Amino acid sequence: MKTKKKTQVKSSLLMMDGTESTTRDRTTGKDENQGADSKVLFSGKPLHRFVRKEPRSLGIVIVIFGCAEFLMGFHLASAELINSCKIYIPFWQGILFLVCGSLSIYSEIHPSKKMVTVSLAMYVVSLLGIAVSACYRIVCLFTYGFRYKDRSDPWDTYRTDQIEGIEGMLLTSSLCVSVMLIFLCVIARLALRSTRTQVIVQHIVAPQRDTTPN
Repeated sequence: MKTKKKTQVKSSLLMMDGTESTTRDRTTGKDENQGADSKVLFSGKPLHRFVRKEPRSLGIVIVIFGCAEFLMGFHLASAELINSCKIYIPFWQGILFLVCGSLSIYSEIHPSKKMVTVSLAMYVVSLLGIAVSACYRIVCLFTYGFRYKDRSDPWDTYRTDQIEGIEGMLLTSSLCVSVMLIFLCVIARLALRSTRTQVIVQHIVAPQRDTTPN
């Protein structure tokens, strides 16, 4: 009789271990599935799709162009010829490039809807500034070609060629920045449009309470 009882106790203990292991496997499997689902949702968010376009890399390039624009402005300010520094284009455009590049870098590190909105607004303002500066610099380049190169003094010709080269370089760099800003505007606008229609519903099951019968 004692042996039969021992065997029954052992079998019951084995059954309990088996049920506990299965419940643990199920809970771990659910946790893994929930983690996988959360990762999929996390990677599918529009702001993270904006981050995957690497705006920080473009922001670093825009910051470099902004520094060059700002530094060249001091050289153009000391020139006697009419140039873009007459309406302070290198200074305010350089500041716009620095702000846009810094916002792009910060938006990739700390993505949020507010930061992307602010970045998009600055991109549009910078594009308008590039349009104004490009028109003015084109007029300056035509002025150099038809007015100042007719002088007989070789020093004046050298200075004219130098200012013309700087203005042409800054015009080319601003056009390159405009291409990058247009790309950033497109991906930022797509990210903001997607976040408006995105709805996340989380269902939380209330814990069941043990009720004792009266």
